[in-house]
Amino acid sequence: GTNVDKGENARLSSFVGAISIADLVKTTLGPKGMDKILQHVSEHNQSVSVTNDGATILRSVHLDNAAAKVLVDIARVQDDEVGDGTTSVAVLCGELLREAEQLVTQQRIHPQTIAAGWRLARTYAREALESAAVDVSSDDAGFRD
Repeated sequence: GTNVDKGENARLSSFVGAISIADLVKTTLGPKGMDKILQHVSEHNQSVSVTNDGATILRSVHLDNAAAKVLVDIARVQDDEVGDGTTSVAVLCGELLREAEQLVTQQRIHPQTIAAGWRLARTYAREALESAAVDVSSDDAGFRD
């Protein structure tokens, strides 16, 4: 009874928190992406800034939801390793979680089964990309095209 409800509520809260963060930055993507107004809330800094940079927005949001924090950490690693794509990573993760939420809540599929499916999909996607890739690293003219 009660333990199951607590577990379900905690799971749903995690989904909602992470999906909300993804939705927050999703509207900044693309040529018609919208800016966000950020207001600092510390007593020493109450400045206001306007940005559509996903990394800046994600750095500025204060979170108490564990899943949302993980999503922000994933985007931060993307920024540290590649220097770009933080918004895209956050949105992709958010959409995967949105679909996972439906599978868990409506179809009662276990989260570990969903994760196993994602790993399988990753393997097939990597194989498809590697088979379609063309190595032009030794051909300067081909590399520039």
